[in-house]
Amino acid sequence: MDGFGTTSGVVVLAGTNRPDILDNALLRPGRFDRQITIDKPDIRGREQIFRIYLDKLKLEQKPSYYSERLAALTPGFAGADIANVCNEAALIAARSEDTLISTEHFESAIDRVIGGLEKKNKVISKMERRTVAYHESGHAVSGWFLEHAEPLLKVSIVPRGTAALGFAQYVPNENLLMTKEQLFDMTCMTLGGRAAEQVLLGKISTGAQNDLEKVTKMTYAQVAIYGFSDKVGLLSFPPRDDAFEMSKPYSNQTAAIIDCEVRELVAKAYDRTVQLIEEHKDHIAQIAELLLKKEVLHQEDLVQVLGERPFKSSEPTNYDRFKKGFEEDKATKNSSEGKTTDGSSSLEPDIVPA
Repeated sequence: MDGFGTTSGVVVLAGTNRPDILDNALLRPGRFDRQITIDKPDIRGREQIFRIYLDKLKLEQKPSYYSERLAALTPGFAGADIANVCNEAALIAARSEDTLISTEHFESAIDRVIGGLEKKNKVISKMERRTVAYHESGHAVSGWFLEHAEPLLKVSIVPRGTAALGFAQYVPNENLLMTKEQLFDMTCMTLGGRAAEQVLLGKISTGAQNDLEKVTKMTYAQVAIYGFSDKVGLLSFPPRDDAFEMSKPYSNQTAAIIDCEVRELVAKAYDRTVQLIEEHKDHIAQIAELLLKKEVLHQEDLVQVLGERPFKSSEPTNYDRFKKGFEEDKATKNSSEGKTTDGSSSLEPDIVPA
């Protein structure tokens, strides 16, 4: 890569998915002077990518109606995932012999991309189905009454993929920062399924394995990475990807303190969750029986049983954008620019010039 003259007109371009393992010699000045990071798109980027693929489909409404709502519904999706959602929606509409693609087709496509293929003919006993219903109801109800939990979109007990017997789908906000209170509420919501099994059914199952794995990673990160523990202090020990790193950068005594703090934090969150489940036992039973009857519940069904969620966000959430598009964002932008939605100025001059 060396030896080119400054007037030879040679441009060297390169790309990688693993910038962390590049040799430092490649990054010296004069070799690759411009480094451009292409991350996963945010909600605005996803909306523009959806527009590209939606223009090729026959839709019930204009493409912007779907692109704004689907962008809010697909946090973390890359361009390939968005293309997959649009293709799946078209296939689902074709199987239903519909001439136009609607919101229901897109929602089914997202479910399939996230959770896998539906397996309604999977053999499952009544007892197991009942356990799954109470487990998912525990997630739904505990998240409903926790201030910092993500808003629920739908809850289902239809088996999907290879192992999932049910799932609760949320519309998370793309927060760049998380507070200690937010992580604690998310931990409680994740433990809601196990707590509901214990409180209402009197016995626990292996269905919470994935939940416990998430809780373990989340809690160890709080203690060992983010410095949220008073006993460990303001120290951070992030995991290293270096395969040659064999020893931990802390002593066995510190490791024991980290383990103890993690267990205490998880136990505190579980006690809080069990207390919440005890307070809303009747609600969980109602949601579970409704799930056994309908198999899939949306947020509107939860509102009928639980009432409106007691917490309101000061800013529009991704769920609000899913329901209303970017209307509130547009209104805020127009008001900040001193314009009304019809394009006229909302600020009238006090003195009219002659």
